[in-house]
Order: sequence, then structure tokens, then C-alpha cells
Amino acid sequence: MIRYALKCTEGHRFDSWFQSAAAFDKLAGAGMISCAVCGSAEVRKDLMAPSVSAGEPQAVTAPAPPERPERPLSAPAHPAEQVLRRMRAFVEKHSENVGRNFVQEARAIHAGEAPARPIHGQARPEEARKLAEEGVPVAPLPFDPEAKSN
Repeated sequence: MIRYALKCTEGHRFDSWFQSAAAFDKLAGAGMISCAVCGSAEVRKDLMAPSVSAGEPQAVTAPAPPERPERPLSAPAHPAEQVLRRMRAFVEKHSENVGRNFVQEARAIHAGEAPARPIHGQARPEEARKLAEEGVPVAPLPFDPEAKSN
């Protein structure tokens, strides 16, 4: 696993983990990486400090958490959380949750065997990859549609 610092064209910075450097290049080349804040697909690696081990492993103590102003736990801690909440509400309002039948339903819609409509649901990564290779338009959601929303 490798962690990259990323930056979109709007200047938003965020980190993400990838299986390998080649996996990042493949996903970026396919336009499957987007900004965690604004959703822009124009994302590139940002300058980051390397993680280097210097000899004998030593006990590491976690730094003290930064002082944060008091805020209600229900309030989003970051603008990205607000964007994700709005995105989730939009997806839930304007598409049908087909759950674990997503792969079959997406293929049926693509083949014209089921009525065309926006859907969302669950698919294993290899299933989603096969759908994309078959030309079925799919995209991962940045949230679990089965998890309860706040």
C-alpha cells in the first residue's frame, strides 16, 4: 500500500491510499480519482515528505491532538463532510437503491432489458471493473449506501 498526497485544480489537498504506484497511475489514467472536496476529476500527486525508517525501531508517542474549538458533534468538521452529505441526499432522492442486485440491474438497463433509470447499490470491485470494461457507465460512491445516514 502507498499513500499519496493529492491536489485538485481548485487547490484542495487530501490524502488517499492505493494498492501500488501502478494502481494509482491506472486509476488516474481512467479518470477514476476525484477530489474529496469538490469532486473534480483533475487530480494530481502533490508534494509530500517521504516516510523513512532510520535504523532501530523506537517507541513512537502520538503527538497531542490540536486544540479545537467547541462544536456540536452533529456539525460537520470539514466542508468535505457537508459536500458528502449533500451528495448522499441527492443520490438517495434521485436514484433507486437496488442493493446487491446492482450488477444485474445495471447490465439489464444497459442492454435495454430494464427501464432506464438512475440506480445505486453494491458491487464488488471486480464486478464494477467488469461492468466498466463492458461499457456500462458506473462510478463508485464515496459512501456506503447501506449505512444509515445522519
